[in-house]
Amino acid sequence: MKSATTALLLFAATAAGVAAYPFVHGSSTTPGNPPQTIAPAPQPAATQAARVDVAFVLDTTGSMSGLIQAAKEKIWSIASTLASGQPAPEIRMGLVAFRDRGDTYVTRVTDLSSDLDSVYATLMDFQAAGGGDGPESVNLALDHALNKLSWSQEPNTYRVIFLVGDAPPHMDYADETQWPHTVATAQSRGIRVNAVLCGTSQETGSTWQQIAQAGQGDYFQVDQDGSAVAITSPYDERLAALSKDLDATRLYYGSETVRAEKERKLDATAKLHESASVASRARRAAFNATLSGKENLLGKNELVDDVASGRVSLEEIAPTALPEPMQAMSQDEQKKVLAEATERRATLSEEIRQLADRRDAWLKDKVKAEGGAEASLDRKIYEAVKTQAAGAGLRYSADAPRY
Repeated sequence: MKSATTALLLFAATAAGVAAYPFVHGSSTTPGNPPQTIAPAPQPAATQAARVDVAFVLDTTGSMSGLIQAAKEKIWSIASTLASGQPAPEIRMGLVAFRDRGDTYVTRVTDLSSDLDSVYATLMDFQAAGGGDGPESVNLALDHALNKLSWSQEPNTYRVIFLVGDAPPHMDYADETQWPHTVATAQSRGIRVNAVLCGTSQETGSTWQQIAQAGQGDYFQVDQDGSAVAITSPYDERLAALSKDLDATRLYYGSETVRAEKERKLDATAKLHESASVASRARRAAFNATLSGKENLLGKNELVDDVASGRVSLEEIAPTALPEPMQAMSQDEQKKVLAEATERRATLSEEIRQLADRRDAWLKDKVKAEGGAEASLDRKIYEAVKTQAAGAGLRYSADAPRY
């Protein structure tokens, strides 16, 4: 066990890399069984928190390699754009990857979660492979998106599926629920279904339009690579470095089970820093600097934030539930460490916000100079969200997308 003095120095140095944000603390739905049938979401009261549940149903066969790479690069831009809604929503994302029978898998399901780092880590594992024989298991993927994800039952939630692919569904698999029934059920539960065609297949485009129409969603087409706008800004390196410093200084407390869960989150974050591009890590920093980014950055049981906000007091926490170095400290030493961390977070948060805003302005000018981004996947997703999310009380501006 480290001495109290050594531990104090360790925590003081650690706190220097932490940034805090004036987030709204909110709850998220606990993963479980699919919700029962509910009516479409009514307009929420002004005092209710807005929520966004978005699931991407993504074809991961060989022809989709460009789009999958674009998704890896732009998922944080999409998250930041979703976070720009007023009021700032709680955001959860999920993923259903699909191929076809005879491939290494038919579907892989990642549940809806506010821990976008873990969702992103799963996405980073996907490599395009298989396929090549026409129709894919679209029907099963949509069925799993509807019935294997823990959709929020709160009435003020924008629930949406984005089906993304380039091949039509196998309508000859008699043992699968076919998309007309699945999409109709989604409608009864207040879940919109949008369809994104990658490439130019007329057969797929025709089916995708039918799915979008039945799902009260939008249909749009993008290039096979997602028409992604991927520009590295002069601010990316610094934002990526700040993001890594933040991640290295999170302090979690609780039972052994809770701490093990947090270790998995930290592992996902470490993987992100090892394999994601600098631009992607900068986009993540920009998202974490929004009100909606708190659950991803910190999650539950983060000691500095919980004590500073008054949700818990240090005296209430059993010594064995504290981070190990703090267990050897006196309570005065513990309080000093937390106070210093809180102050440093306020200072560093301002740097991240300012850099993120400067990056955003620089990129918007750059994108405009190069002809705009109207054809990009993230821009078209935003246009759909801007219109559809109004039913959950969310307002989006015309100029919100971040690149």
